[in-house]
Amino acid sequence: MRRAAVLALAAVAAGVLTFASANPVSADPWKTELDANLMLTQTSYSNNWAGGETGSLAWVVNSSFLAQNQLNPKMLSKNTVKLAFGQLHNQDKETGDWEKPVKSTDLIDLESVLNLTLGGFVDPFVSGRIESEFYDNRDAELARYFNPTVFTEALGIAKALLTEEKDGGAWSVRLGGGFRQYLDRDVLDPVTTERANLTSNDGGIEFVSDLKYPLSKDKLELASKLNVFRALFYSESDKLEGLPNADYWKTPDVRWDNTVTANVTKYVMVSLYLQFLYDKEVDLGGRLKQTLAMGLTYKLK
Repeated sequence: MRRAAVLALAAVAAGVLTFASANPVSADPWKTELDANLMLTQTSYSNNWAGGETGSLAWVVNSSFLAQNQLNPKMLSKNTVKLAFGQLHNQDKETGDWEKPVKSTDLIDLESVLNLTLGGFVDPFVSGRIESEFYDNRDAELARYFNPTVFTEALGIAKALLTEEKDGGAWSVRLGGGFRQYLDRDVLDPVTTERANLTSNDGGIEFVSDLKYPLSKDKLELASKLNVFRALFYSESDKLEGLPNADYWKTPDVRWDNTVTANVTKYVMVSLYLQFLYDKEVDLGGRLKQTLAMGLTYKLK
């Protein structure tokens, strides 16, 4: 089944390349958008402060980049880059010294989608995505950068429900077959004390909903992205036979990111971020992250 899926993906990719060669790329300029912001929270106390409070410093840098172009009347390319990193610094209650910073946010998300805009009710698409982290601090003995990494390839059908030209916002949905590869480098085996790269892969059905909509002109904006992946095969399933979690990989994985941004001034913004994650192999319940922050922002279009 896995071999057939890989061959199908290769066949579709070859078809897209053939289609592209038969339709010359236009000279139209790329539409680009850059959005970057810095969130900073700082607290300090004098030496004679009465109470158990301690100083703290929290900062987060977020950035997103979009490059989109109608390469020709039948090919639309959309590429996004999302980067985020933040740390939390706390002051020791007794000595007043600043402790080692703790990572609070870490994200590398690169995605490229190619739609064949053939004028039908839905459009065929192929996509590729890379997800990782800048700094992996799970292992106290070894700092690993750009780890772990998940590669995702997908193909199927897509539909634009809203467009900026007509509706002021953009909303697209995709449904198709997806294939994921996992890489975790230099993982320590507690028994042998040796390190090795851990790899696995799976494939199944993927649904993606991507929404960006202005709630009020130039002031309030909603960005929401929903990913649902239902695996149909898993390379490590044989090793799980007989265990209580043998079928956990069959449960759909859900990732839902929501951000509401309010522009107070041209360079000052307030944002509310809500993230819901569900992966039964990680935890039996859903996980929720919420961040409310105010900071500096910069937009370039």
